[in-house]
Amino acid sequence: MTKWEKRAPLEKSIERKGSNYAVKCGWIEFKVTSSTANGFPDRFYARDGVILLVEWKRPDEEPTVQQLKRHRELREHGVTVHWVCDIEHAERLFY
Repeated sequence: MTKWEKRAPLEKSIERKGSNYAVKCGWIEFKVTSSTANGFPDRFYARDGVILLVEWKRPDEEPTVQQLKRHRELREHGVTVHWVCDIEHAERLFY
């Protein structure tokens, strides 16, 4: 990639902007960290009795095999899990 080509934003940048937007829209959010639940989504969001788990990625990345497995397991138990890779998707999700 040349210095003139635009690079995709970093995951942490998308996550920060998306989380800030969610908070402005009235969601509470928590960063999820676990040493025992590999592949667990990055953040927990809640508003008006609705709970969302979100995996944040860069536009050119996909969840790992372990993450996909964990997400599938959570969905099988009725948990809503989203994979978000740009701020436009975050805005639609948290509106």
